[in-house]
Amino acid sequence: MRIGVHTSIAGALVNAIHRAERLNCQTVQIFSRNPRGWIARPLSSSDVQAFCRARDRAGIWPLIIHGVYLINLAAPDPSIREKSIVAFREEIKRALRLKADFLVIHPGSVKNGSPEEGITRCIHSIKRAAGRLRLGSLTILIENTAGQGGQIGCTFEQVAAILDGLDGLPVGCCLDTAHTFAAGYDIATPRGCHHTLSLIAATIGLDNLHVIHANDTRVPLGGAVDRHWHIGHGNISLATFSDLLHHPILGRRSFILETPKTSDEDDRRNLTTLRRLANT
Repeated sequence: MRIGVHTSIAGALVNAIHRAERLNCQTVQIFSRNPRGWIARPLSSSDVQAFCRARDRAGIWPLIIHGVYLINLAAPDPSIREKSIVAFREEIKRALRLKADFLVIHPGSVKNGSPEEGITRCIHSIKRAAGRLRLGSLTILIENTAGQGGQIGCTFEQVAAILDGLDGLPVGCCLDTAHTFAAGYDIATPRGCHHTLSLIAATIGLDNLHVIHANDTRVPLGGAVDRHWHIGHGNISLATFSDLLHHPILGRRSFILETPKTSDEDDRRNLTTLRRLANT
């Protein structure tokens, strides 16, 4: 089991590793660029070297990079979809340069369109973005979604369909607990969590879950919006997080916190809660 947080690259890319070290993280998730714009500042050789050296010294693994929010690989609008493919290809190249283990991406939104058509577009977009690139040890992870705004990937069947369509590429799933609950899967209790994991096993496959975004939520069951909250202070029970941490398969995965923060103290409190549950 590896526990960590999403850390900021503000100031310099290497600062994300320094922040993770201060929090005693075993794993870390970052953006490799500004997540709210189409244009990315090129990675300099010195940035890459400083980042990789710091990560090696800290012994932090796996490294997880999260794709930028603007990317919509399922977009009905061809111009947005084309920009998204170009941006995602750049994300893959940056992840390779930084020696990332996983690259997480939201599958996209169809607005008011057909989820089935969106899944087809998403598959085609990822194949184009990854075309002729040697991914090596990098695995692309499709993150399940809450379902707001026409998002695909809000059902396990949809995530499984995307993964099946990408057969031949190194792909898997990133499971977000807040999104899962908001999408209508009742993981608020251990019993509900056990049932949900059975559904995942029958669709995505538990072995295909590589990263867990461990987030509580302020949203009611099936609320279909993305509102992360502090562990143990939202609608998902501590017992559920404990069961995930102690699960025979998932307990060997990486758990990343994406909970709200105004300072490092927020991360410390949530990390302390997860670590306490993992050790009991």
